Formats: sequence, C-alpha cells, structure tokens
Amino acid sequence: MSTDPSRREWLSTTVAVGAGLAAPRPATAKEKGDREPFRYCLNTSTIRGQKRKLVEEIELAARAGYQAIEPWLFEIEQHVKAGGNLKDLGKRLRDRGLEMPSAIGFAEWIVDDKDRRKKAMEQLKQEMDWLSQLGGLRIAAPPAGATNQADLSLSRVAERYRALLELGDRMGVVPQVELWGFSKCLSRLGEVAFVALETRHPKACILPDVFHLYKGGSGFAGLHLLSGAAVHVLHVNDYPADPPQAIVTDAHRLYPGDGVAPYKEILRNLRDGGFRGFLSLELFNRDYWMQDALQVARAGLDKMRAVVKNASAG
Repeated sequence: MSTDPSRREWLSTTVAVGAGLAAPRPATAKEKGDREPFRYCLNTSTIRGQKRKLVEEIELAARAGYQAIEPWLFEIEQHVKAGGNLKDLGKRLRDRGLEMPSAIGFAEWIVDDKDRRKKAMEQLKQEMDWLSQLGGLRIAAPPAGATNQADLSLSRVAERYRALLELGDRMGVVPQVELWGFSKCLSRLGEVAFVALETRHPKACILPDVFHLYKGGSGFAGLHLLSGAAVHVLHVNDYPADPPQAIVTDAHRLYPGDGVAPYKEILRNLRDGGFRGFLSLELFNRDYWMQDALQVARAGLDKMRAVVKNASAG
C-alpha cells in the first residue's frame, strides 16, 4: 500500500494548517462598508446653514464616516475664486478616502431658447472641467429654467440631453437627468426614463430623489424597472405625513426613517434592479442647519444605515 497521502488528504491537511496559521482579525471600516448593499454620501446641502467652506465639509464628511461627498457647483466656484487649487483639493479628497460620485448644478440646458442653451453648455463645460480636476464623476442635470413650462416636448428634451451627454464624453463627466417633483416637466419617473431612453446614449442615467418622487406623484413601485446601470446616486431624505403632498416643501425634509417614506419598498426595488451605488443624504431642514454640522452628518449616516438594515431584514 502506498504511503503517499491522497490528494484529498493533502488538501484537508493544507486547509487545516492554513486555518491555524491565519489568525482572525476584525474587519476594517472599509471592509464593513464593502459588505453593505449601498454606499453612503453626504450632499452638502444637509449642512449648508452652517456656512462651512468646501475644504471643511470634506474633512467633516470623512470624520463622520462617509465614503463620498456631493458638493454644489457654487461651492467649487467659490473655492476657485478664492485661489484654491482643484487638483490639490482632489488629492485631499482621496487622502481622506472620499469619492465624488456626483455634484449639483443648475445650468439651463433644457430650455427652448437657443441662446440660453448655448450659454448653459458653456457653463457646463466649465463646471465639468472643475469636476474632472477634482476626480468627480457625474453632474446633476435638472430641468432648471423650465420648471413652469408644462408643454415642453420630451422628445426635444431627449435630444438636448444627448447633446449634454456628448459634451460629457469629451469632458469625462456624466450628466444625470434629474427628476424635480415640483416642476411642470420632468416631475415624474416615467418622464425622466423616457428622456434617458430616447437619447440612445450608453451613458444616459437618472438621478432620482425620494422627496421628489413623492412630491411629483410617481410613487416608488417603478424603481424596480431601473437597472443598476441607469442609477448611480439616489438622493435620500424623508417627508412627514403633514403637511400633505400638495404643499410640502424641501424645508420639510427629514432624516431617512423619521417620516413616512416606504423605505423597505424603495431600497428593495432599487436593490433588486441591481443598484449598488450611493445613497446621498440631501436635506434642507432649517432645524438641522442650526445644529452642530458634524452631529447632523453623523446622525444622517446612522439613519441611512438603519433604513438599509431594516430593508435588508426578512
């Protein structure tokens, strides 16, 4: 009988020895975050009332435990006008372990007026250049300038969004067509989905928002129709039962889980569609603006993690 160990015996011995040599270690914060279905981002509107500079907001987001930050373009412009170097700021972001998956702008790319659209494209070219220097990936493209126009042709909007995507191809930044629930155009999920589909552009994507989906009357069932390639960032917040939908405003936004938004439905629909992107906390609550900014940021992150955990249970 051969005395050589069989392959099965050798493998079992090797695994046992390896298990004995590999001492267990606690998971790092990054590894814990990687195991969660989504990632967490701080939209700087949440702490706007504290009037901090963008550099300070970056430090605050990192200290609070976020994986990303979503600034507004006016903050980046202020940094540039004050003599700040964007490449240095981008390095600071990376050194703090933060990404910039999106940024908020308001160029009037959507309007019928040709001269205003031309001006908007020049504005976006500048803003995309800033984001490219920072390492930013995407920019919001809301219906700014056309919120009161109910007869805006969605087919023409799709053509204009495609032109915006083509500019983004050259600049290395992807525009996200954004739903605004209070507007008379692009207020519903079906409208922004139509615009994105009709561009026939591979990078077309949608920027939804829990509050705006409620305000515009879309509801949340349609989210399961969106693939993970169609949504990279979800603006998260909550809303109270009172005041009612017709008169609720941005200022009424609450931490996720503190209102009546059906977060189990929302997050499960997105998860089942393949979304694995960023939940970006976007609030405009004046009460929060009067509190310590770091406290607000940490509370918001805890609230987001709580609704994700609840949605994942069962």
